[in-house]
Amino acid sequence: MDVRDVRSEEAVSRFVERFAAQLTEAGMQRMAARVFAQLLASDSGAMTSAELSEALQISPAAVSGAVAYLTRVTMVSREREPGSRRDRYVLHNELWYETFTRRDQVLTLFEQTLRDGVAGLGADTPAGARMAETAAFFEFLQGEMLGMMDRWRAHRATLPLP
Repeated sequence: MDVRDVRSEEAVSRFVERFAAQLTEAGMQRMAARVFAQLLASDSGAMTSAELSEALQISPAAVSGAVAYLTRVTMVSREREPGSRRDRYVLHNELWYETFTRRDQVLTLFEQTLRDGVAGLGADTPAGARMAETAAFFEFLQGEMLGMMDRWRAHRATLPLP
């Protein structure tokens, strides 16, 4: 029996809307969250604009805007369908690992800017002390994140994943 025969499209739709609502609540654009959740729920992790439009009952323009955002934040990439002029939108392998690794790069920028701010304001001022503490927090977070990502890779290797 094919897996698609037992998959409930209603259950998939409920998942997509629930997860998209959570992503939206966390700050992601609503339509991008819906497109991302739909891609996540697809077996291949890849869909065309027409497939996304149909599955989500949204316009191709809405798909285009959502994909532009997801591509910009590097959660999705665009690939040409073999032998076709149509694009497929694809989730990255190790999506969450890559996303958190990019966050680490952002933390590095924040930390440096904060340290520059401390130098300009003076470490003895209330604002300078607050910035120094925030910079130290980001530095700590980065160290923890690197260790956590290493532990994740080791743990992932023990999981019975395809």
